[in-house]
Amino acid sequence: MNKLYPLKFNPIFKDYIWGGDKLEKVLGKKPGNLEVVAESWEISAVKDNISVVANGFLAGNSLQELIEVYMGDLVGDRIYEQFGLEFPVLIKFIDAHEKLSIQVHPDDTLAAKRHNDYGKTEMWYVLQAEKGASLISGFNREVSKEEYLAYFNNKQLPDILNYEKVNDGDVFFIPAGRIHAIGPGILLAEIQQTSDTTYRIYDWERTDKNGKGRELHTELAVDAIDYKYYKEYKTNYHATDNSDTELIHCKHFNTDLLKFNKVIDKDYAKLDSFVIFMCVEGSFTLNYDSGKMSVRKGETVLVPAVLESCQLVPDETCTILEIYL
Repeated sequence: MNKLYPLKFNPIFKDYIWGGDKLEKVLGKKPGNLEVVAESWEISAVKDNISVVANGFLAGNSLQELIEVYMGDLVGDRIYEQFGLEFPVLIKFIDAHEKLSIQVHPDDTLAAKRHNDYGKTEMWYVLQAEKGASLISGFNREVSKEEYLAYFNNKQLPDILNYEKVNDGDVFFIPAGRIHAIGPGILLAEIQQTSDTTYRIYDWERTDKNGKGRELHTELAVDAIDYKYYKEYKTNYHATDNSDTELIHCKHFNTDLLKFNKVIDKDYAKLDSFVIFMCVEGSFTLNYDSGKMSVRKGETVLVPAVLESCQLVPDETCTILEIYL
Protein backbone atom coordinates (compact mmCIF):
# COMPACT_ATOMS: atom_id res chain seq x y z
CA MET A 1 0.00 0.00 0.00
CA ASN A 2 1.33 3.44 -0.91
CA LYS A 3 2.22 5.73 1.97
CA LEU A 4 -0.21 8.34 3.18
CA TYR A 5 0.67 12.01 2.78
CA PRO A 6 -0.92 15.39 3.66
CA LEU A 7 -4.24 15.70 1.85
CA LYS A 8 -6.07 18.62 0.28
CA PHE A 9 -9.71 18.25 -0.72
CA ASN A 10 -11.93 19.88 -3.33
CA PRO A 11 -14.04 22.53 -1.56
CA ILE A 12 -17.81 21.98 -1.49
CA PHE A 13 -19.46 25.37 -2.09
CA LYS A 14 -22.86 26.42 -0.71
CA ASP A 15 -24.78 29.31 -2.31
CA TYR A 16 -27.10 30.19 0.59
CA ILE A 17 -28.94 33.49 0.18
CA TRP A 18 -26.90 35.37 2.81
CA GLY A 19 -23.48 34.73 1.19
CA GLY A 20 -21.14 37.11 -0.65
CA ASP A 21 -17.89 37.13 -2.63
CA LYS A 22 -15.15 37.10 0.02
CA LEU A 23 -14.41 33.40 -0.27
CA GLU A 24 -13.19 34.20 -3.77
CA LYS A 25 -11.77 37.70 -3.24
CA VAL A 26 -10.11 37.19 0.14
CA LEU A 27 -9.38 33.45 0.24
CA GLY A 28 -8.80 32.78 -3.45
CA LYS A 29 -11.54 30.16 -3.81
CA LYS A 30 -12.78 29.26 -7.29
CA PRO A 31 -16.54 28.70 -6.97
CA GLY A 32 -17.18 28.44 -10.72
CA ASN A 33 -20.37 30.09 -11.92
CA LEU A 34 -21.95 30.64 -8.49
CA GLU A 35 -22.88 34.30 -8.05
CA VAL A 36 -23.15 34.10 -4.27
CA VAL A 37 -21.01 31.81 -2.13
CA ALA A 38 -21.83 31.52 1.56
CA GLU A 39 -19.73 28.55 2.66
CA SER A 40 -16.79 26.47 1.55
CA TRP A 41 -16.89 23.04 3.17
CA GLU A 42 -13.19 22.23 3.36
CA ILE A 43 -13.36 18.77 4.93
CA SER A 44 -16.73 17.10 5.22
CA ALA A 45 -18.14 13.66 5.92
CA VAL A 46 -21.76 14.87 6.02
CA LYS A 47 -24.06 12.59 4.02
CA ASP A 48 -24.29 13.68 0.36
CA ASN A 49 -21.41 16.12 1.03
CA ILE A 50 -18.39 13.84 1.28
CA SER A 51 -15.06 15.50 0.53
CA VAL A 52 -12.96 14.23 -2.38
CA VAL A 53 -9.14 14.33 -2.41
CA ALA A 54 -7.61 16.93 -4.75
CA ASN A 55 -3.88 16.07 -4.64
CA GLY A 56 -1.50 13.16 -5.10
CA PHE A 57 -2.16 9.54 -6.05
CA LEU A 58 -5.35 9.45 -3.93
CA ALA A 59 -6.97 12.30 -5.92
CA GLY A 60 -10.57 11.45 -6.77
CA ASN A 61 -11.05 9.22 -3.71
CA SER A 62 -13.59 10.26 -1.09
CA LEU A 63 -12.80 10.80 2.58
CA GLN A 64 -15.03 7.81 3.41
CA GLU A 65 -13.08 5.56 1.04
CA LEU A 66 -9.82 6.65 2.63
CA ILE A 67 -11.03 5.77 6.13
CA GLU A 68 -12.21 2.36 4.90
CA VAL A 69 -8.74 1.59 3.52
CA TYR A 70 -6.39 3.34 5.95
CA MET A 71 -8.47 3.32 9.16
CA GLY A 72 -6.34 4.34 12.17
CA ASP A 73 -3.39 5.30 9.96
CA LEU A 74 -5.52 8.14 8.64
CA VAL A 75 -7.55 9.26 11.65
CA GLY A 76 -5.75 7.70 14.64
CA ASP A 77 -6.44 4.30 16.23
CA ARG A 78 -8.47 5.63 19.17
CA ILE A 79 -10.56 7.82 16.85
CA TYR A 80 -11.21 4.93 14.49
CA GLU A 81 -12.31 2.79 17.45
CA GLN A 82 -14.75 5.50 18.55
CA PHE A 83 -16.14 6.71 15.20
CA GLY A 84 -15.43 3.92 12.73
CA LEU A 85 -15.94 5.15 9.17
CA GLU A 86 -17.41 8.48 10.31
CA PHE A 87 -15.00 11.41 10.22
CA PRO A 88 -15.76 13.37 13.42
CA VAL A 89 -15.32 17.03 12.40
CA LEU A 90 -16.65 19.34 9.69
CA ILE A 91 -14.39 22.21 8.61
CA LYS A 92 -15.74 25.32 6.85
CA PHE A 93 -15.04 28.88 5.78
CA ILE A 94 -18.13 31.11 6.02
CA ASP A 95 -18.79 34.49 4.37
CA ALA A 96 -21.76 36.30 5.87
CA HIS A 97 -22.62 39.16 3.52
CA GLU A 98 -26.03 39.37 5.20
CA LYS A 99 -27.09 38.14 8.63
CA LEU A 100 -27.76 34.46 9.10
CA SER A 101 -30.92 33.06 10.60
CA ILE A 102 -31.10 32.74 14.38
CA GLN A 103 -30.59 29.06 15.14
CA VAL A 104 -29.67 26.43 17.68
CA HIS A 105 -28.21 22.93 17.48
CA PRO A 106 -29.22 19.93 19.61
CA ASP A 107 -26.70 18.09 21.75
CA ASP A 108 -25.65 14.48 21.12
CA THR A 109 -28.39 12.99 23.29
CA LEU A 110 -31.26 14.91 21.68
CA ALA A 111 -29.88 14.52 18.14
CA ALA A 112 -29.47 10.76 18.58
CA LYS A 113 -33.02 10.44 19.92
CA ARG A 114 -34.65 12.59 17.21
CA HIS A 115 -32.45 12.18 14.15
CA ASN A 116 -30.11 9.23 14.78
CA ASP A 117 -27.32 11.77 14.33
CA TYR A 118 -24.64 13.59 16.29
CA GLY A 119 -25.36 16.93 17.89
CA LYS A 120 -23.47 20.01 16.84
CA THR A 121 -21.01 21.88 19.00
CA GLU A 122 -18.95 24.38 17.03
CA MET A 123 -16.51 27.27 17.23
CA TRP A 124 -15.80 30.34 15.15
CA TYR A 125 -12.48 32.03 14.39
CA VAL A 126 -13.01 35.45 12.76
CA LEU A 127 -10.66 36.06 9.82
CA GLN A 128 -12.09 39.42 8.86
CA ALA A 129 -14.80 41.67 10.29
CA GLU A 130 -16.06 44.88 8.75
CA LYS A 131 -16.30 47.93 10.98
CA GLY A 132 -19.27 47.66 13.34
CA ALA A 133 -19.91 43.98 12.56
CA SER A 134 -21.58 41.94 15.28
CA LEU A 135 -22.98 38.49 15.94
CA ILE A 136 -25.44 36.86 18.29
CA SER A 137 -24.35 34.37 20.94
CA GLY A 138 -26.64 33.40 23.79
CA PHE A 139 -29.05 35.52 25.80
CA ASN A 140 -28.46 38.92 27.38
CA ARG A 141 -30.07 37.73 30.61
CA GLU A 142 -31.43 34.55 32.15
CA VAL A 143 -34.76 33.60 30.59
CA SER A 144 -37.23 30.80 31.17
CA LYS A 145 -38.71 28.69 28.41
CA GLU A 146 -42.02 30.50 28.95
CA GLU A 147 -40.40 33.95 28.63
CA TYR A 148 -38.57 32.85 25.50
CA LEU A 149 -41.82 31.70 23.90
CA ALA A 150 -43.56 34.94 24.84
CA TYR A 151 -40.85 37.05 23.18
CA PHE A 152 -40.77 34.69 20.21
CA ASN A 153 -44.53 34.79 19.68
CA ASN A 154 -44.57 38.59 19.95
CA LYS A 155 -41.78 38.84 17.32
CA GLN A 156 -39.50 40.37 19.96
CA LEU A 157 -36.93 37.57 20.18
CA PRO A 158 -33.96 39.80 19.17
CA ASP A 159 -34.60 41.92 22.30
CA ILE A 160 -33.38 39.18 24.67
CA LEU A 161 -30.36 38.03 22.66
CA ASN A 162 -26.71 38.86 23.35
CA TYR A 163 -24.96 40.89 20.65
CA GLU A 164 -21.16 40.88 20.43
CA LYS A 165 -19.05 43.38 18.48
CA VAL A 166 -16.59 41.44 16.34
CA ASN A 167 -12.96 42.07 15.39
CA ASP A 168 -10.41 40.14 13.36
CA GLY A 169 -9.06 37.21 15.39
CA ASP A 170 -12.04 36.93 17.74
CA VAL A 171 -13.02 33.43 18.86
CA PHE A 172 -16.47 32.21 19.89
CA PHE A 173 -17.34 28.78 21.28
CA ILE A 174 -20.90 27.72 20.42
CA PRO A 175 -21.76 24.61 22.42
CA ALA A 176 -24.87 22.66 21.44
CA GLY A 177 -27.89 24.45 22.88
CA ARG A 178 -26.57 28.01 22.53
CA ILE A 179 -28.77 30.25 20.40
CA HIS A 180 -26.65 32.08 17.80
CA ALA A 181 -26.38 33.90 14.47
CA ILE A 182 -23.52 35.35 12.45
CA GLY A 183 -24.04 38.99 11.47
CA PRO A 184 -23.23 40.68 8.15
CA GLY A 185 -19.67 41.64 7.24
CA ILE A 186 -17.98 38.65 8.88
CA LEU A 187 -15.64 36.11 7.28
CA LEU A 188 -14.81 33.22 9.59
CA ALA A 189 -13.56 29.67 9.95
CA GLU A 190 -15.94 27.21 11.58
CA ILE A 191 -14.89 23.97 13.24
CA GLN A 192 -17.73 21.71 14.33
CA GLN A 193 -18.91 18.19 14.95
CA THR A 194 -19.85 16.27 11.82
CA SER A 195 -23.56 17.02 11.75
CA ASP A 196 -25.87 19.10 9.61
CA THR A 197 -28.66 19.18 12.19
CA THR A 198 -29.74 22.79 12.62
CA TYR A 199 -32.95 24.21 14.09
CA ARG A 200 -33.76 27.50 12.39
CA ILE A 201 -35.64 29.70 14.86
CA TYR A 202 -36.07 33.03 13.09
CA ASP A 203 -35.02 34.21 9.63
CA TRP A 204 -35.74 37.96 9.81
CA GLU A 205 -38.91 37.58 7.68
CA ARG A 206 -36.73 36.84 4.62
CA THR A 207 -38.13 35.26 1.47
CA ASP A 208 -36.51 33.72 -1.59
CA LYS A 209 -37.01 34.90 -5.18
CA ASN A 210 -40.37 33.10 -5.22
CA GLY A 211 -41.54 34.94 -2.09
CA LYS A 212 -41.26 31.86 0.08
CA GLY A 213 -39.69 31.90 3.54
CA ARG A 214 -37.27 29.23 4.70
CA GLU A 215 -38.53 26.47 6.96
CA LEU A 216 -38.49 27.20 10.69
CA HIS A 217 -38.13 24.55 13.40
CA THR A 218 -39.89 26.34 16.24
CA GLU A 219 -41.12 23.34 18.22
CA LEU A 220 -37.91 21.32 17.83
CA ALA A 221 -35.81 24.25 19.02
CA VAL A 222 -37.62 24.86 22.31
CA ASP A 223 -36.25 21.76 24.04
CA ALA A 224 -32.77 22.16 22.54
CA ILE A 225 -32.06 25.69 23.81
CA ASP A 226 -29.84 26.47 26.81
CA TYR A 227 -31.70 29.35 28.50
CA LYS A 228 -28.91 30.24 30.94
CA TYR A 229 -27.04 33.55 30.89
CA TYR A 230 -23.24 33.54 30.71
CA LYS A 231 -20.99 36.47 31.61
CA GLU A 232 -18.51 35.75 28.81
CA TYR A 233 -19.48 34.59 25.34
CA LYS A 234 -16.22 35.53 23.62
CA THR A 235 -13.15 33.35 24.20
CA ASN A 236 -10.25 35.32 25.65
CA TYR A 237 -6.77 34.25 24.59
CA HIS A 238 -3.30 35.76 24.30
CA ALA A 239 -1.29 34.56 21.32
CA THR A 240 2.50 34.22 21.48
CA ASP A 241 4.38 34.14 18.19
CA ASN A 242 5.99 30.84 17.19
CA SER A 243 4.17 28.74 19.77
CA ASP A 244 0.77 27.09 19.96
CA THR A 245 -2.00 29.06 21.67
CA GLU A 246 -4.97 27.08 22.93
CA LEU A 247 -8.26 28.48 21.64
CA ILE A 248 -10.92 25.81 22.24
CA HIS A 249 -10.35 22.37 23.76
CA CYS A 250 -13.52 20.34 24.23
CA LYS A 251 -14.52 16.69 23.97
CA HIS A 252 -15.48 17.12 20.30
CA PHE A 253 -12.33 18.85 18.97
CA ASN A 254 -9.26 20.84 19.95
CA THR A 255 -8.24 23.99 18.12
CA ASP A 256 -4.97 25.87 18.62
CA LEU A 257 -3.68 29.02 16.93
CA LEU A 258 -0.15 29.23 15.59
CA LYS A 259 1.28 32.50 14.28
CA PHE A 260 4.84 31.91 13.13
CA ASN A 261 7.66 33.63 11.26
CA LYS A 262 10.33 30.96 11.73
CA VAL A 263 10.58 27.22 11.06
CA ILE A 264 8.37 25.12 13.36
CA ASP A 265 9.02 21.41 13.96
CA LYS A 266 5.92 19.42 14.89
CA ASP A 267 6.02 16.12 16.79
CA TYR A 268 2.67 14.28 16.88
CA ALA A 269 4.03 10.86 17.93
CA LYS A 270 1.92 10.75 21.11
CA LEU A 271 -1.21 12.35 19.68
CA ASP A 272 -2.83 9.36 17.89
CA SER A 273 -5.03 11.74 15.87
CA PHE A 274 -5.20 13.32 12.46
CA VAL A 275 -4.25 17.00 12.42
CA ILE A 276 -5.89 19.66 10.24
CA PHE A 277 -4.17 22.91 9.28
CA MET A 278 -6.37 25.81 8.16
CA CYS A 279 -4.22 28.60 6.76
CA VAL A 280 -5.92 31.87 7.70
CA GLU A 281 -3.10 34.32 6.90
CA GLY A 282 0.08 34.12 4.82
CA SER A 283 1.48 30.90 3.38
CA PHE A 284 3.94 28.16 4.32
CA THR A 285 5.64 25.01 3.10
CA LEU A 286 4.76 21.75 4.84
CA ASN A 287 7.74 19.37 4.86
CA TYR A 288 7.12 15.71 5.70
CA ASP A 289 9.10 12.48 5.47
CA SER A 290 8.56 11.82 1.76
CA GLY A 291 7.92 15.25 0.29
CA LYS A 292 6.73 18.81 0.71
CA MET A 293 3.60 20.83 -0.01
CA SER A 294 2.88 24.55 -0.30
CA VAL A 295 -0.14 25.85 1.62
CA ARG A 296 -1.59 29.31 1.14
CA LYS A 297 -4.24 31.43 2.82
CA GLY A 298 -7.67 29.84 2.43
CA GLU A 299 -6.34 26.29 2.05
CA THR A 300 -6.94 23.40 4.44
CA VAL A 301 -4.74 20.32 4.83
CA LEU A 302 -5.43 17.00 6.56
CA VAL A 303 -2.26 15.47 8.01
CA PRO A 304 -2.80 11.70 8.54
CA ALA A 305 -2.19 10.31 12.03
CA VAL A 306 0.54 8.02 10.69
CA LEU A 307 2.69 11.07 9.87
CA GLU A 308 4.07 11.61 13.35
CA SER A 309 6.26 14.60 12.54
CA CYS A 310 6.43 17.44 10.04
CA GLN A 311 8.00 20.84 9.59
CA LEU A 312 6.29 24.16 8.86
CA VAL A 313 8.36 26.72 6.94
CA PRO A 314 6.66 30.14 6.69
CA ASP A 315 6.85 32.57 3.79
CA GLU A 316 7.37 35.62 6.02
CA THR A 317 4.60 35.50 8.69
CA CYS A 318 1.84 32.90 8.63
CA THR A 319 -1.15 32.11 10.82
CA ILE A 320 -2.84 28.72 10.98
CA LEU A 321 -5.52 26.95 12.97
CA GLU A 322 -4.41 23.51 14.13
CA ILE A 323 -7.29 21.10 14.75
CA TYR A 324 -7.16 17.59 16.23
CA LEU A 325 -8.97 15.27 18.62
